[in-house]
Amino acid sequence: MIQNELLITPLPERIDLLILPSWIVPVVPTGTVLEEHALAVHEGRIVGIITRTQANSIHATERRELPGHVLIPGLINAHGHAAMSLFRGLADDLPLMSWLQEHIWPAEARWVNEDFVRLGTRLAIAEMLRGGTTCFADMYFYPDVAAEVAIEAGIRAQLAFPVIDNPIPGAWDSTEAITKGLRLRDEVKHNALISVAFGPHSPYTVGDTTLSNVRMLADELDMPVHMHVHETAGEVSDALAQSGQRPLQRLHSLGLLSPRLQAVHMTQINDEDLRLLGDHGVSVIHCPESNMKLASGICPVQRLIESGINVALGTDGAASNNDLDMFGEMRTASLLAKSSTGSSTALSAHQALHVATMGGALALGISEETGSLEVGKSADIAAIDLSGLVHQPVYHPVSQLLYTCNASQVSHVWVAGREKVSVGRLTLPDQDGLLEAVTHWSQQIQQGDEENA
Repeated sequence: MIQNELLITPLPERIDLLILPSWIVPVVPTGTVLEEHALAVHEGRIVGIITRTQANSIHATERRELPGHVLIPGLINAHGHAAMSLFRGLADDLPLMSWLQEHIWPAEARWVNEDFVRLGTRLAIAEMLRGGTTCFADMYFYPDVAAEVAIEAGIRAQLAFPVIDNPIPGAWDSTEAITKGLRLRDEVKHNALISVAFGPHSPYTVGDTTLSNVRMLADELDMPVHMHVHETAGEVSDALAQSGQRPLQRLHSLGLLSPRLQAVHMTQINDEDLRLLGDHGVSVIHCPESNMKLASGICPVQRLIESGINVALGTDGAASNNDLDMFGEMRTASLLAKSSTGSSTALSAHQALHVATMGGALALGISEETGSLEVGKSADIAAIDLSGLVHQPVYHPVSQLLYTCNASQVSHVWVAGREKVSVGRLTLPDQDGLLEAVTHWSQQIQQGDEENA
């Protein structure tokens, strides 16, 4: 549906930036496509969406003409393990537990340190920004290092510090992990782009005492809890055999179900699970490509949406995806929803875009700041070039975004009004040497993997 309605707001006498694409898809209101409009940005925020006629009289320090482009909110990758980009392709075509226990966990034990996390996170952020992602949720070791890299890059991020009862890189036990994580929260609390969450890994790696402590502190500090839940049928059946409870029921008994909980994966959902999720306002983070690759199951996204449960979208880590392309993730999510339900209308193009933007913002608790192109929100924006032959003809720009685009069509990206990608090129500092450093690490990791084979 193409609309040409003027969104009126008083503008400053002079603004920093005026972007003039062919289409603007604000995501809110749902289904809206604005043709021949302009987006006004000043001091890092959206200050107006106006017609081109109105734009002719606006004084802007910079005017960016983008014919054939569509402007959308920056994409939100609501779950991943950024530094695991250095394990991309290390152990493919394996079931989840074999992948974890025989390859990934041993590799992490041998290789993960602060330098690994710094480089892997740099690599992931470069890929995400280049693909139109302006915000990501991360759960990985040494979150303080990931925070430093995210701050340097100027990308928005939620960093969930891992909590596991066993020793992990950077923490001997869950108590030390929580202490260090809360220290990081204090260190970054004045940074508008960075937030911190609890990251209990999963119900099967964290005991009741630790989970109760996480719940108490999360309630007291009003912090999110980011957790893998119901990732596989095996996880659920093992829990039932051990305790007689499904993992979600156990989390409910411990008081962890609330709007603060970001339940990642949720491929196994029965009627009682659905009721618990809805009653407690839990957000579900869908990672379709990783789940499909590891044969972990299918999250019933359409059923969740129809039940009023917020759904966000994540790529998971590049070790199990194997990319961080949110356009590919949107397309996969939509096609999977259609094929698994037998309904061609499941997870429409507009719904998929909402899940990848506003759905992520709602899950992360930042919907007042980002997730849509609305006056007053941060200027987190992606421009996608639909002028190429492969996109022609453009009858419905949102359909083209979903069904024909990938990360390579992203031409410009802004985070809080600061340009991070310009004409398809990253503007990040210190990109020199990144490829060489990644190659050096990969050679070491490959040699070590071959020695252990």
